[in-house]
Formats: sequence, C-alpha cells, structure tokens
Amino acid sequence: MIEIAQENPDQPDIIALLQAADAWYATLYPAESNHLLDVASLRQSDTAFYVARENGLLLGFGAVVARAGYAEIKRMYLAPAARGRQHGRRILEILEAHAVQAGAACFRLETGIHQPEAIALYRSTGYRDIAPFGDYAPDPLSLFMEKRL
Repeated sequence: MIEIAQENPDQPDIIALLQAADAWYATLYPAESNHLLDVASLRQSDTAFYVARENGLLLGFGAVVARAGYAEIKRMYLAPAARGRQHGRRILEILEAHAVQAGAACFRLETGIHQPEAIALYRSTGYRDIAPFGDYAPDPLSLFMEKRL
C-alpha cells in the first residue's frame, strides 16, 4: 500500500534519494539550469515536503513552497523503480491539495526540457506554459508552467 505523508527531509533514506536525484539532474542539465532546494530549504516553515512510501520503502517525494500570490511545486522526483505506476500523479495531487488548503489559487513550477514524462504529467493535469516567474531567468533548458484554480 502506498502512503504519502508529510515528513522531515533530513532522514538518511531521503537524503540518499535527494542526492540520487541531484546526480540524475546533473546528467541532464548544467549547474546553472538546476534549481534545486537543499535539505535546509526543504525544512523551512513555508515549505511542505511530502514522501511516498510503500511498506516503508521510499519511492519518491515532492515539495510545495508558499510564495506571494501562488504556490510553487518543487523537488518532484521518483526513484527509477517507482516510475510508471502513477505515483508522481498522486504526489502532485497531494501537493496541490496542501496548497489549496493553505489558500493558494495558483500553482507554478519550473521543469527541464529533457524530462518528457514530467512535462506530460504536468500538462495532463492542467498546467500550461508561462513566462519565467519569481527569481527565475529565461533559460532555454527550462519550462515554466502554471495551473490556476
């Protein structure tokens, strides 16, 4: 049974998967195109970090950060063995529900152009391309997306 719950990111298995995710992103993009939150950032009061587990085994995670006027989806990642089983969609739904409960009427995110599965997930759930937002600069390797309620 898959459980998705808010957890502290400062746990050995989560840190290991964050490092694996960072290493994977580094194979796809140069450092200046990776906009990753570290463990300290994921522990901030404006950030909710959710983890998907199956019988205690870490499958993936995602975070939502409260911003002025919107919520930003960050750090969505699934372990390779957990992909293709709708876990990413379920994590995204939980992140969005958390943001709605916190009062957000709009979700935004940045993702890379070399992640077709992530892009397909976001588009299939109502996200549309937008211009860079917040502190992001234009980047030909990034897509910026938004979903309004």
